[in-house]
Amino acid sequence: MFDELRQIAIFAKAVDHGSFRAAATELRLSPSVISHHVSQLEEKLGVALIYRSTRRLTLTRDGERLLASAHEMLSAVEAGLDDIRGQSVTPSGRLRITLPSLLSQSRVIEMLVSFRARYPKVHIELNFSDERFNLIEKGYDLAIRMSPNRKRAPNRQVLFTTNRSLIASRQYLSDIDPILHPHDLNSTNWIELIPVQSVKTVLRKQGEPDILVQPGNRLAVNDAFALYRLAQAGAGIAFVPDFLAAADIAAGRMVVVLPDWQVDRLEAYVEWPSNAPKGGLARLLVSELALACKEQSLCTGTDPR
Repeated sequence: MFDELRQIAIFAKAVDHGSFRAAATELRLSPSVISHHVSQLEEKLGVALIYRSTRRLTLTRDGERLLASAHEMLSAVEAGLDDIRGQSVTPSGRLRITLPSLLSQSRVIEMLVSFRARYPKVHIELNFSDERFNLIEKGYDLAIRMSPNRKRAPNRQVLFTTNRSLIASRQYLSDIDPILHPHDLNSTNWIELIPVQSVKTVLRKQGEPDILVQPGNRLAVNDAFALYRLAQAGAGIAFVPDFLAAADIAAGRMVVVLPDWQVDRLEAYVEWPSNAPKGGLARLLVSELALACKEQSLCTGTDPR
């Protein structure tokens, strides 16, 4: 029985990490040992649990059933261990976090600093990038992301929402025909963020039909700060979070285009691997960020600056 429990735990780790090699790194075992334990478990059960290929692992139907039970087993064990450890144990360890570059200008940074001050034994590594990738494959514990249409999931928690505005420099607007209606945007230079190119942009105004913006001339960039800098330099029109352009708009350097029309707000949310332990550092940070946003009324729709 004890050997089978160990093999089930190893099987779950292999599936969650997507490969024997990744699970071996996590468990500090060799890939051959991981493979051996899974094969032994399959032999004892008399069924195939995983279809193996050189690039990925695919669960069989029996494997899917066992994985669900394995997750329940591991969650129960982790919860029991957390109860035994108690609250007196000072959290320690490493947290690798990826988040969009533009959030370096938001209160999220202050929240992370407060978390670090509260738990000084936690080492935090921040990766500011607009690229999206699989957290487990890249070895990250947490991702803070922004999207206008976040998909709900058990391992995601909304932090705050922020309005977006369509902006351009005064110089650029002075060189083109007046923009009086969303259809006029189709002939403008459009600056867009590569990671969200596939997301449709729809403008809305009370009493008017929704309009899908389909500009012809595009300039694409993979970094939100670079996008805004291009807009400042007069390269075209772009959607940006209000907190990013607020100072330039107030100073008259940038102009809000079609201010009577709205676009879906951005949601900033935190996401963690589905197998992250409830009492682990990642879930602790999620709780702290959500509480900080609530205390600062950010989750009610207030912009982060």
